Amino acid sequence: MQHDLTLLTSLTVTAGRDKSGTEEAEDVVFRPGEISALLGPTGSGKSRFLSDIESMANGDTPTGRKLLLNGVEPDSDERFSLQGTLVAQLSQNMNFVLDMRVGDFIFTHAESRGVSDAREAALRVMEEANRLAGEPFHPENHLAQLSGGQSRALMIADTALLSWSPVILIDEIENAGVDKRRALELLVKSDKIIVIATHDPVLALSADRRLVFQNGGVKGSFQRTGREEELLGELLEMELKFSRVREALRSGVAPVLEPVHPG
Repeated sequence: MQHDLTLLTSLTVTAGRDKSGTEEAEDVVFRPGEISALLGPTGSGKSRFLSDIESMANGDTPTGRKLLLNGVEPDSDERFSLQGTLVAQLSQNMNFVLDMRVGDFIFTHAESRGVSDAREAALRVMEEANRLAGEPFHPENHLAQLSGGQSRALMIADTALLSWSPVILIDEIENAGVDKRRALELLVKSDKIIVIATHDPVLALSADRRLVFQNGGVKGSFQRTGREEELLGELLEMELKFSRVREALRSGVAPVLEPVHPG
């Protein structure tokens, strides 16, 4: 059966096993419009989990996990046809080597997606990308001239607004040099399945659910609580203070700490 990705209502990663061969407790089900954060120390299995999703695992990876679409296991032909379309992956290291203007690149992508007004769509991607980037850039800039943070801001906006892929996998967006909270808000509006591996407490508490990894396997799943939402607000206020000090130092101004209120 060929799945229509526009009708994807759930993606399930079946329970596999950790590095010791111990079975994971339960399947993990992802749904559009939700953010799931993967937490655990380096080497605990977060990247392997992302890889199992990206490769559409079928019991053929070290974890033994399988991927189900709307509760159904894709056959071999469908797994092949969906490679490169089911998942969009955003890594912390992303730079362009293509010698092309930013505006032309986005416009071409929008046209390839059959967008009714490709020019307007490209402008919107540029606007959102500049909201995410620390230093603004322009359609006339060449892709190869963009900084790492600008490149990632562009690809986040492009993925949220133009990509057909219903699943977005993100590896440590906190190290990407972009406004991470605004990036998450933009991605969530796209109504896609968002799975993010992170060490950042703000991103972890911004997610609807946290998956905790240990020894290569999922050891627990936790929904965000009301108290954790309050804690998130406190952490955001602290981050705003750090941000103001950082911007002052970059501008050559003596930093002054004042009470701030997020939002």
